[in-house]
Parts: sequence; C-alpha cells; structure tokens
Amino acid sequence: MTDHLEPAPEPSTGIPADAAAPGPANPTAPERAEAPTIEPIAADIDFETFSASDMRVCKVLECSAVKKSKKLLQFTLDDGTGTKRTILSGIHAYYEPEELVGKTVLAIVNIPPRKMMGVDSCGMLLSAVHEVDGEERLNLLMLDDAIPAGAKLY
Repeated sequence: MTDHLEPAPEPSTGIPADAAAPGPANPTAPERAEAPTIEPIAADIDFETFSASDMRVCKVLECSAVKKSKKLLQFTLDDGTGTKRTILSGIHAYYEPEELVGKTVLAIVNIPPRKMMGVDSCGMLLSAVHEVDGEERLNLLMLDDAIPAGAKLY
C-alpha cells in the first residue's frame, strides 16, 4: 500500500486553453456606466457639533406609503426605548414599503418633531445619495440585524 496522494486533475471548462487567452473586448457587451458623482465634502465642524447628533440603530416594525404623497414613506420603528417612533422619509421612489419591514436602519433621533402631511416625523433616517449617468440613486443605510435596537453610534 502506498501512502502518497496525487493532485486531482484540474476541472475542465470545456473551452480550449488557447481560446481563454486575453483578446479584444466583447463588442456586444453593454458599455459601463460613468463613475458615480458625489457631493463635495462639507466644511469642517467641531467635535461638539458632531456629538450633538444622537444616531441610533432602529428596527423597522411597519412601513407604509403616506396617502396623497408620491415620495413619503411612514416608518414605525423600535428605537430601543420601549416606545414606537414614527419617522417619515421621502424615499418611496427608491423602495416599496413592504421590502423595508424587518430591516435594521440608522436614524438621528434627537431632531425636534416636524409635521409632514399632517404626521409628526420624529427623527431622520440616514441614506447615501449619489448620481450615476445623471440619475440620482439613494441607498437607505441598513445595518447587520444582529445589532440591537437602541445601539448608539459614536
């Protein structure tokens, strides 16, 4: 009995080795979008100004479209306090309400309530915004579901 192992043969792709050599780009491949356009960096602020924003992890309990609004979604959030928090956000062009229920998001929770379409919005959800080919894109910041509601960001 021999105690040696031979390497397994390389799996075949079905493509001859010389066919996989680099060559001209595929002329039927779609063109790449231009690089994203981002806003310029804002002016410096001091640490105390930054620290004044209370950013908390929240769990989306409910989300619905606001009647008579094309843009607004109404979120009911668990912010870890034991009291449900309502935040309205103008992101309906980018998300349908049902796809956000159960997600873990980031909110600034110490902004004074602001009445929008007759509803008090008690905070602001954080999103990343950029442009691609002149079209605005928005991504709601969603976090790992293992982070509990109420966790504070520093």
